[in-house]
Amino acid sequence: MTKVTNLLTDSHQRKHNYLRISLSEKCNLRCTYCMPHDGIALSPRAHLMTADEIEAIATIFVKNGVDKIRLTGGEPLVRKDFSLILEKLAKLHVKLSITTNALLTHRFIDDFKRFGLQDINVSLDSLDAEKFKFITRRDQFKLAYDNINQLIAEGFNVKINAVLMKGFNEDEITDFIKLTKDQNINVRFIEFMPFDGNEWNKNKLVSQAEILNRVTDYFGVEALKPLLNETNFTARNFRIEGFKGSFGIISSVTNPFCDSCNRVRLTADGKLKNCLFSNEETNLLTGYRSGANLEDLIDAALNKKKAVRAGMTDFDQLTNPDLHNNNRSMIAIGG
Repeated sequence: MTKVTNLLTDSHQRKHNYLRISLSEKCNLRCTYCMPHDGIALSPRAHLMTADEIEAIATIFVKNGVDKIRLTGGEPLVRKDFSLILEKLAKLHVKLSITTNALLTHRFIDDFKRFGLQDINVSLDSLDAEKFKFITRRDQFKLAYDNINQLIAEGFNVKINAVLMKGFNEDEITDFIKLTKDQNINVRFIEFMPFDGNEWNKNKLVSQAEILNRVTDYFGVEALKPLLNETNFTARNFRIEGFKGSFGIISSVTNPFCDSCNRVRLTADGKLKNCLFSNEETNLLTGYRSGANLEDLIDAALNKKKAVRAGMTDFDQLTNPDLHNNNRSMIAIGG
């Protein structure tokens, strides 16, 4: 294999050491911001990466500098060979993590521990059972919440991801933060982002400024303590004075963090996306199956990456449906 110099460094000198791999387009929930109301046309099974292909393609990224891999979906745990995939990726000696809705995590606790997967992000958009049922179109709140508590009790590093939507769950911001009082967890509030079929509307957006206003109105200005941001951060983190845990805000819409982006995404059907918002994709799976040089394909894809949100540099462009409706729905990209 011929190694391309600085393969994972784009034309803006951003180094990409973080690969997110979607294992499935399927999910056992139907969250409205992620999946269109009528669902999506699933890729034929033959068009999806096998466990061996996932390992082989991931190996190329790792050889060129990736040291963190996150498994996403759909819901990654619905994949029948999940444990096999996890075992294969564990051999690459990178930091493994997962984003899940937690409905199936109780079945995989031992596998997580055996293969060194310690960081678990759980998508949970409401602490109210009826709201959960409405947004997910499934009556599974108790199972999800119980499994989250099990993960915490088992010692995993748990982050809870909540997509905020005005008129739906912004009134729960302080309730989510209260979860961090006695538990060393991180709650992250994510701005509602536009994707195909999710009926995005800027009026549904709860901005970073609005979140912080609610926090200071409830807890007080002096209680809000900004935390040092990680390198290549996505969330700007804070703590309430005296609380064990923390909370963060992922403001991809109103206050993006593109200048430090270090992430690339591989969809379940083997397409490389250099940006979450980009319509462009590079078919690595077809390239792999035909014997093409994947390093050349990856290098070309990374050098096409725009400085900010696939070239949508301002709010007006981001809210123009003509610029984002050709993108996949979120469930087909991978969270």
